[in-house]
Amino acid sequence: MPAPEAAKPSLLRVINLRTTFELVHNGGPLAAPQVVRSTGLSKPTVSEVLGQLVDLGLLRKVGRTSGSPGPSAQLYDVNPRAGWVLSLDVGREWVRAALVDITGKVVSRSATRTPRGTAKAVISQLRQAADRLVEEAEISLAGVNQVVVGTPGVLRAGADHLSLAPQLAGWESPKVIPAIREALVAPVVFENDVNMAAVGEHIQGVAQDSEDFVLLSVGTGVATGVFVDGALRRGAAGLAGEIGFLRLDLDADVRAGHRATWSTGAFENLVGSAAIVALAQEHGVRSAASVADIFDAARHGDPSAERVVQIEARRLAHAIAAIAAVLDPELVVLGGGIGTGGGDLLLRPIGEALAAISPFSPRLEVSTLGGEAVIAGCTATGLGLAFDRIFGSDSAVARTAIDLMKVREQRRVADAAAAQSA
Repeated sequence: MPAPEAAKPSLLRVINLRTTFELVHNGGPLAAPQVVRSTGLSKPTVSEVLGQLVDLGLLRKVGRTSGSPGPSAQLYDVNPRAGWVLSLDVGREWVRAALVDITGKVVSRSATRTPRGTAKAVISQLRQAADRLVEEAEISLAGVNQVVVGTPGVLRAGADHLSLAPQLAGWESPKVIPAIREALVAPVVFENDVNMAAVGEHIQGVAQDSEDFVLLSVGTGVATGVFVDGALRRGAAGLAGEIGFLRLDLDADVRAGHRATWSTGAFENLVGSAAIVALAQEHGVRSAASVADIFDAARHGDPSAERVVQIEARRLAHAIAAIAAVLDPELVVLGGGIGTGGGDLLLRPIGEALAAISPFSPRLEVSTLGGEAVIAGCTATGLGLAFDRIFGSDSAVARTAIDLMKVREQRRVADAAAAQSA
């Protein structure tokens, strides 16, 4: 096996730039001595790197240190307008959008009802939301470093269309992905919405202190986002966590030659929004027009609505028992419209049913981010990708940084020659 090729000086410069930038991004404002201590880089290297990051518009000078012995030092912080991430959450009921600057601060946001009908209408709404947000920030769509679209379904590796997204009409058409990319102009990646909600809970929500947890999202669709050893698990084809297709009735559809269909799954048909509304109507809940109505009736003591909640809890407990037997998570977070909207009603009966059928007892919590979980996950993912674009070895920043280094080196050589001849 040939020996690995040593890193080129230009690559090392880019690595130093990114390392220093991320250090200031996470803990700024910082002075050069703090960067030296944290990175182990030499004082001259840190001075050079900080100067380049300022020249590139990625950092800015924000005053000087005070209150400590010795002379004050220049403080550096991230220039908020150095980069932008646009996060889009496309759901059956809502299209949510948020534009954040490179520090992660939300600059503008919107939430509008998802249009019924064609995929074209939804894509048009995505463009309208994007235009409105970038206009408020006084930038263009072309100035956005990264767009992350959290969507039902998955985009499998090498595929040109979304799969397992029956909640949105026409969303699995091969025309959808190219149309979204064209509409949004900036670089776009597509992520499963439940995976992004799990990332959001891990970064900002109830799962911040959990390395092994599952977000169980129950609403129009049913799925899980899985974290193992602190990392999101996607599976070989990106389908990890699609428990909507879990079969709990072992005697159903076992005829010779039968094949499962990839529309809505058996478990989703058992616990999703449509199922719980139908169940409530069967049990005579008069105000069963929506899941929210059912939960409201249960909170007001309607015995039929309470019975529906108990049945839903028991069904969810069976799914959690199956998940726990495979993954042994320390935490299961209830999310989605049902998990969040009725979590206060569901937690206790789920726990009781789980204790009766399983030796596993993960902690049960309700999402603290609710409808904002997907946006939070898209934003965290988008910032990481934006850093990759900004500091990639072939990026404009990298090329400019190397050019700046060459210019400064030429100036040092010229100054040294002039001083020697003087």
